[in-house]
Amino acid sequence: MLTTFKLFYTVKNYTSVELVKLSKSEKDARMRIRILAVSCFLECHNRAQVARQLKVSRRSVNEWVKNYLNTGIDGLKANMNSTNANKLDEHQKQVLYQYIDEFSRSEQGGRLTGLDVQSHIEQQFGIHYHINHVYTRDH
Repeated sequence: MLTTFKLFYTVKNYTSVELVKLSKSEKDARMRIRILAVSCFLECHNRAQVARQLKVSRRSVNEWVKNYLNTGIDGLKANMNSTNANKLDEHQKQVLYQYIDEFSRSEQGGRLTGLDVQSHIEQQFGIHYHINHVYTRDH
């Protein structure tokens, strides 16, 4: 089975040393850690050890290695932004900002909680946000 992995890695044309160099030029910290995880895996072939060394979950290392083996470096970018992607388009953001502004100036309100904004987004746009993400301005 090791020879199959070795053959597959040579098809990808990246050695662990090359991946380390690539990680140093990567500006995105999340992508950098993914590249380093694959590099460590290529050296030791032990995903649990890689997870402990990089202080990330073994599940994440498993996913990154699998994605790398299936599609190369581009596989490490997969799903990187899907959980953090903007769910509201620009028009929806403007509508939301306008709602918040108008509510803050109204006589009945003036103060919205994160739960209020979360509820409004869900009712108005049918999009569910985790409460922690409601507090970030860039939805």
